[in-house]
Amino acid sequence: MPPAFPAEVRPRDAWIPYAVIAAGVAAAYANAIGASFQFDDWNVIVDEPRVRTLAAWWGSMPGIRPLLKLSYAVNHVVASGSAGFHAVNVVIHLANSCLVFALFNHATTRRIALAGALVFALHPVQTEAVTYASGRSTSLMAFFALASLFASVVGRSRFVSAGFFTAALLVKETAAILPLGILLMGRGNSPFSPRSGIRGASQEKGEFPLPHLIVVATAGLAAVLSPTYRHLFATSVNVRSIGVNLLTQAQALVYLIGQLVRFDRLNADPALAVIDTWTPRAAADVAIVVGLIALGIAALRRRPAIAFGILWFFLWLLPTNSLLPRLDVANDRQLYLALIGPAWLVAFAVGTLAAKRGPAVPVAAALVLAVGLGTATHRRNRVYADEIVFWEDVTRKSPENGRAFNNLGYAYALASRNGAAEAALRRALALDPQDVRAAANLRLLREGTLTHPPRHP
Repeated sequence: MPPAFPAEVRPRDAWIPYAVIAAGVAAAYANAIGASFQFDDWNVIVDEPRVRTLAAWWGSMPGIRPLLKLSYAVNHVVASGSAGFHAVNVVIHLANSCLVFALFNHATTRRIALAGALVFALHPVQTEAVTYASGRSTSLMAFFALASLFASVVGRSRFVSAGFFTAALLVKETAAILPLGILLMGRGNSPFSPRSGIRGASQEKGEFPLPHLIVVATAGLAAVLSPTYRHLFATSVNVRSIGVNLLTQAQALVYLIGQLVRFDRLNADPALAVIDTWTPRAAADVAIVVGLIALGIAALRRRPAIAFGILWFFLWLLPTNSLLPRLDVANDRQLYLALIGPAWLVAFAVGTLAAKRGPAVPVAAALVLAVGLGTATHRRNRVYADEIVFWEDVTRKSPENGRAFNNLGYAYALASRNGAAEAALRRALALDPQDVRAAANLRLLREGTLTHPPRHP
């Protein structure tokens, strides 16, 4: 097992791991800057008047996700256009990757921490939160969440941590799970807990810091009082029953685990099916999820490093892939912060290998892995080049996704490829005869009046 804490870092070379991470992110995401706007980008960024200027943003307040919308407004003012939005997203991801390294470096050696941080930084599953412009809701929330974790676990400042936690919630509501992340990192035998009783006894026992509890309670009250959140909640609970959703999400969790290794299956709109009956496959999915969580819990006392990697993964999927139903069952960007768990397990494996074989073998393995992941990310970014490439990729991987064929038909129409547009729209209607958008788009195409807007469902 890697040592619990690193040796003192000499100031003259402390910058090297961050430079390596920056170089890796720059190489992997160089072609992300030229990506176009896609899918929800049109509704929440391009065609949304409330984020076009700072005055428009201010006039729309109070509203949900104010800090995220402020970032869009600032982006429009300072660097409007797809290149400006994508450049900011890449910088946010770089900052997150550096924070992941700093957290890992608190618990193990620099080499091992760097290996784990590079997995987080360069894994192609992260592209949906980085190269997809409106994926910023996930990556920007992650920045403040990671800053809160760093302030709590490394800086031992509960009030600063609570401030960052508040900012994370103002970006995206799923940050509400963060106090459990602090508990998991700060518990007495966690690989991230301090060597001695530097922090207070309450934190050593893994209790929530009081400031975070106050933030959660305040945010919950605000959500209850908000008509928008009440409407969203009512819509969500009417999507499907809790029992059906749990069965469906077992399938989704197994699917997301597979996304960590099946780079050929990365899909911006997988449209996973709803599972409403027990089948051998459904039972197997439930057994896999329950078995992994049980393994993580069982390892808490004797194998805290392994327990952290497993439980962190499922913890950060809890808000999106558990009780509360969603229209879209699963998306790759939900793995953004969850990936820290598997990345830590890779780092732990590197440390274990180094202890047995010496540093040369694990360093070489980590280098090969980083190059492979970075190359896969660079290739994945090509899918975001334009809307036709984007939706062709989705329909190829999800041939039963009627929404994708509708959007592909629309993209073909905008490119004056009317024959291909009609074929795609007809396919969308064959998959879902009740799809009024596809029917309307097909009628407008035949009339020669299919133009922007409307855009996507």
